[in-house]
Amino acid sequence: MSRLLERYKKEIIKELQQELGIDNPNAVPRLEKIIVNMGVGDAIQNIKLLDTAKVELSLITGQYPAVGRAKKSISAFKLRKGQPIACYVTLRRKRMYEFFDRLVNIVLPRVRDFRGVSPQSFDGRGNYTLGIKDQLVFPEIDYTKVERPRGLNITIVTTARNDREAYALLKKLGMPFRES
Repeated sequence: MSRLLERYKKEIIKELQQELGIDNPNAVPRLEKIIVNMGVGDAIQNIKLLDTAKVELSLITGQYPAVGRAKKSISAFKLRKGQPIACYVTLRRKRMYEFFDRLVNIVLPRVRDFRGVSPQSFDGRGNYTLGIKDQLVFPEIDYTKVERPRGLNITIVTTARNDREAYALLKKLGMPFRES
């Protein structure tokens, strides 16, 4: 069991029960899944860029990524329906907790001029989305082998019913929110 999951089960559930006024420990919000998405718009001209993005994303997450395809054609971008333009990974259970632990304790502090993540990035249903501008903040990436910096989106899906519960959960798990 990862150390974050162990801490969640031993300490955080009790703290959240008191803070949110929940009687049943099974009703306490928890992480459901984490989706890591890397868009590769340049893959329209050069499909090989998608292969390097898949390798980098598999190094970051420890799981082989799936390929995202265009849902509709956009002639201004020379994009055809069904063309591969992104890669993504859905993390669950043990890998999810290990990734979240690395994200909070190793990756986010390595971001230049980091003052915390925005508390406004919740979607109204208890999910949080975070954008990272450069994949080089992950220690698994060898910066000498990177052709060009590429950003990625990280969506943290929780079982929380609203943003207040999700904020309390992520704060207890160690997410460094910016003071507004």
